[in-house]
Amino acid sequence: MDTLSRRKFLQLVGAGAIGAAAPMLSIEDIAQAATLRPLPLGTPIVVVVTLYGGNDGLNTVIPYTDSTYLSLRPDFAYSPTDLLPLGENLALNSAMTGMKSMWDGNKLAIIRGVGYPQPDHSHFSSMAIWQSASPVRHVSSGWLGRWLDTQPVDPMTAISLGSVLPPLLAGVRLSGSALPLGGLVIPTGTLAADCQKLTVASRTDSKLIATAASSLRNLFSLADTITPVLKQPAPTTASLPTSNGGNAGGNSDLQQQLDVVAKLIAAGSPTKVWSVSLGGFDTHANEKGTQSILLGSVSFALTRFLEQVNTTSRGKDVVVLMYSEFGRRVKANASLGTDHGTSGPVFVMGDRVKGGFYGDQPSLTNLIAGDLAVTTDFRDIYATILDGLLKTPAERILGTWGGRTNFLRPV
Repeated sequence: MDTLSRRKFLQLVGAGAIGAAAPMLSIEDIAQAATLRPLPLGTPIVVVVTLYGGNDGLNTVIPYTDSTYLSLRPDFAYSPTDLLPLGENLALNSAMTGMKSMWDGNKLAIIRGVGYPQPDHSHFSSMAIWQSASPVRHVSSGWLGRWLDTQPVDPMTAISLGSVLPPLLAGVRLSGSALPLGGLVIPTGTLAADCQKLTVASRTDSKLIATAASSLRNLFSLADTITPVLKQPAPTTASLPTSNGGNAGGNSDLQQQLDVVAKLIAAGSPTKVWSVSLGGFDTHANEKGTQSILLGSVSFALTRFLEQVNTTSRGKDVVVLMYSEFGRRVKANASLGTDHGTSGPVFVMGDRVKGGFYGDQPSLTNLIAGDLAVTTDFRDIYATILDGLLKTPAERILGTWGGRTNFLRPV
């Protein structure tokens, strides 16, 4: 590095690395770590699925016998013959046959009416609240990022599929890693040697420069030897519809992401938290067909994923959490769609899950400014996952939060 000093270079890099810098990983990096230090069997693995856009919970878990549901959505309410009954006068969307089989196997928990106090109808604000787990005051860290802050430094602990790290995994001190689906090109030759020199720690480094150096160090630490595990590309599914359902963030192929996660879990990747996502749920127009295709794709991808991991020794370790930033309003709009709402269902699935309903079903007549009431705070769910799966006292992450939702089986 003849024309640019290490300090100056890291200052420039560090300007974009305020707080916890996110390492970028390749499949080869993870495969090597899985070979050298696999996750011990029996360690819980949490897979977080984010549905961006605000999924319509009332056309997902459907109160099909409620006359108010039928009258406020006359053109796209579902009839009983088109649904998958669950009990308690509720049914799954007919496209969700895979998740219905999980329900029948007592491995799917549906938590009803989930949201937070004083709901926000903005995609950005509401998703920020869900991912930070801080409804009252703004914080710049995610709830799982703060959990990472309590863990030993390891870029493999939490991984997001995609090139952009979600705020969910950004901590104050540490962050999760991003695994681009298209692969990561690591510098080679002289450039790689020069970059490696930049990663050497120095006592004279400021906090910002040390963070930048650490980020580069993480990037190269596992790239020396390429292990040919999982060399085959993940299968690609058909394109999902987004013309009627705005993306509002998220990736476009959930099955591809989950195929990669399944392979890496089976290989023993030392990863306790995975994050995947799907966009397209902002269904302001022509909702019925668009949402059904999306939900069918989600149900198929999740069922396939859990079947894949269940053929391995780690099947009983995996728990999937699926949520969206808000539900939709009860009354249809003039475009055969629905507008931004408040509470909606959250799904938790896996062998460690006690299937069934949790939380109260919000009333369709006792609305709050036209919106469904929140009957379960999402922090109850997060706290249960932190305590029961990630083995970390929830109070360290969520503050003095006492609520829990008892959807986990005793181990």
